[in-house]
Amino acid sequence: MLTGTVVNYYTHCQRQCWLFYHNLNLEDNSEDVRIGKVLHELKKQGKEEIALDGIKLDKLTAEYVTEIKKSDADLAAAKAQLEFYLVVLHDKGIIRKGRLECLEKNKQSKSVHTLMLTEGEIEERKVQYRQIEEFLNRELPPPPIRKPICKKCAYYEYCFI
Repeated sequence: MLTGTVVNYYTHCQRQCWLFYHNLNLEDNSEDVRIGKVLHELKKQGKEEIALDGIKLDKLTAEYVTEIKKSDADLAAAKAQLEFYLVVLHDKGIIRKGRLECLEKNKQSKSVHTLMLTEGEIEERKVQYRQIEEFLNRELPPPPIRKPICKKCAYYEYCFI
């Protein structure tokens, strides 16, 4: 089943996405992931996430679906995750704008990004989601591609050592 996290990882790193989807989860050992989870919980301040058909929304109002991230380090991946939520809600007749709150912007202050999908963009995303599902059904993960961001990744040792 496709989730917002899987879409995020696919945008960020397809190898990480495939490994995570196939239950090779090395993120429990990542300090950055732990910090992100703590910041996320503090921001919610006891508010419950909204679970709906395999997605967990940080916040849902009459106007916005809000996704909260530790930082804007990979804005494209965070936006892809939020877009996935917007598409799932759209298919249920719930039309909202997206709001992405990054708690740390370049280690200085919070940044907020808003987005809205057109009908055409929603259809484009659905095609992309089918492609991601096909990718996830491959027998083997793609080979690692070394990028500067890899050194901070929980999968670094698995991929390169």
